[in-house]
Formats: sequence, C-alpha cells, structure tokens
Amino acid sequence: MPGLLTQPTFNHITIKELHPTFVAEIQGVDFSKPMEPEVFSEIRAALAKYGVCVFRATGLDDTRHVEFSRLFGELDDIKPYLTGGRKAKFPYLELFDAGNTDDKGEVIGIDSQRAHYNKGNGLWHVDSSFNPRRASYSLLLSHSIPPPGTGGSTFFADTRTAYDTLPSPLKTDLETNDYIAAHSLFHSRKLGSPIYFSDLDPLAHKMTLHKILQTHEPSGRKNLYIARHAHHVEGVSKEKSEELLEGLIGWATREELVCEVHWEQEGDLVVWDNTCVMHRASGGSFEGRFKRDMRRTTVHDGSSTAWGLNDRGEVKQGF
Repeated sequence: MPGLLTQPTFNHITIKELHPTFVAEIQGVDFSKPMEPEVFSEIRAALAKYGVCVFRATGLDDTRHVEFSRLFGELDDIKPYLTGGRKAKFPYLELFDAGNTDDKGEVIGIDSQRAHYNKGNGLWHVDSSFNPRRASYSLLLSHSIPPPGTGGSTFFADTRTAYDTLPSPLKTDLETNDYIAAHSLFHSRKLGSPIYFSDLDPLAHKMTLHKILQTHEPSGRKNLYIARHAHHVEGVSKEKSEELLEGLIGWATREELVCEVHWEQEGDLVVWDNTCVMHRASGGSFEGRFKRDMRRTTVHDGSSTAWGLNDRGEVKQGF
C-alpha cells in the first residue's frame, strides 16, 4: 500500500484492511462513552492513511452522530435546501437525508422527483465539490438497511493511487497545466436522470472552481480531485475537457482501485475523506420496496485548498 510520508502506529484501535490500497474497518472504538483524545487521534491517522474507515454496530443515535462528527471540524447544514416551505426531516440541521424514505418514513416511489434526484448519487462523486467551500469528511450512519441481496451498498474509488499509477505523459500534462474543473450540482442531477431533468440548464447557475491535481494535506500524497459534479475543465476545448474528465474518472474507477462496502446492520458508520476518494451509491431491487434510512453529516474542509478558486464567504446554492 502506498504510504504516508510518516507511517502512523495504532495502539488504541485495531485495523482490518478491506482493500490493498485503501479502506479499513476500525475495531475497538466504544461509541457509548466520550471519545478519548488518543483514540480520536488514531482515527484521524487511519483516515489519512486509508481514506475510508468502516465502524460496525456503533449504537450511535442522531445526537451522538452529530457530536462525534463535530470532533472533525465545522459541520455543513441543510439550510439552503429548506425552500418552498420544506421543513427539516431530522432533529439536527447538520443531518443530511441520504436514504429513500419520505417525511412520513415511507419508501419513496421509483418515479418520484426525489428518486430522480437521488440517481445522481449513483454516479461517481465527492460530496460538496459544487459548494464554494468543499467538504472534507462525510460520516454516513445506517438507521435501516434493505434485506441482504437487494443492493444498497456503497462503492469507493482510490483517487490518490489513481494519480500514482497514471501514465507519465498524463501526469506531466496535469502537473504542467494545473487544470481547473467547474463543478455543479445541477449537472450531476441532470446526468443521473437526463430525461426527467431535460429542462434543467446547469449553465444557468453559478459553478464552483477547484483544481484537479491537488496535494492531500493529511497524507502529503497527490490526489485527483474529480467527480461527476465536474461540468467542464476551464480554458480548454469541449473535446479536451471531456477527454480529461472522462479519462481521469475512468482511470480512477478501474476495478483494482474500487472497493464495495456492504452495510451489515443498523448502526454501521462509514467515514470517508472526500479529498482523497470518490464514492457512489448502488441501486438494486430494494428501490421502491424496502427502506434504506441513511443519515450523513458533512464536515467543512479546513485545508489550504478548501475554497478552491472561489470567493471565501461565497454562499452555497440549494437545488
């Protein structure tokens, strides 16, 4: 496994690697009591190394989910999405609904607006790259999962090792030109369900700008910051833009760089670093039939590249 500049040691948690280059299951963390600083420090170190950490049967509820998330930094919230009289579904504005139930807890229909919106989550992406200030960590907690064999797992792609293994000419191209991608939530929603959102014009909305080639500060490794939220690459032809985005996403999502994480029970928690991995939700026969109640907190990035090339303090858009 490509390592950090300084390899961490783990004395308070146990690591079970789930993939040769990234993703680990973390054992030995007791979420029923306040998090000890030395334990949390090792969790942060594990995230820097593996990018994705899986915690089984945590017993977390909404309150403790939010409290644990706040240890990572300032949390994002759903305020911009509460439009048209819409009210928060959960007791904390910091909880994003990543499931398939409506406000009454019923499974949404497969042809509902919400279902079409969710199709964009099935594309490879990083959370919140469409915001002026991007996200660092996402913490996704299962409250109800569909029956085994019906789908609903989450896939992750290793964008640091993707950079490491790029052909030399493409590496040189990226390093020389320092490309900037324009990201849009409207673009990924339309990609996910093009017929339903046929009248949606991503160009009618302001996009956010982030460099493609970045240094992942927690590890010191180079990373490809790419996603299906990326509408185009600035300053190049449409053909070159598509070649870059399609090529890089395709390279980063080769089978050897992808890990499927299965949700095994209520209370499973997966934490990932959006600045070094992509992810996507998988569909399945559970859609329209069985509940998949998933709640996510999202941490504002605090790195030197958190705001990309956007104005600090710029307000994020709702949908």
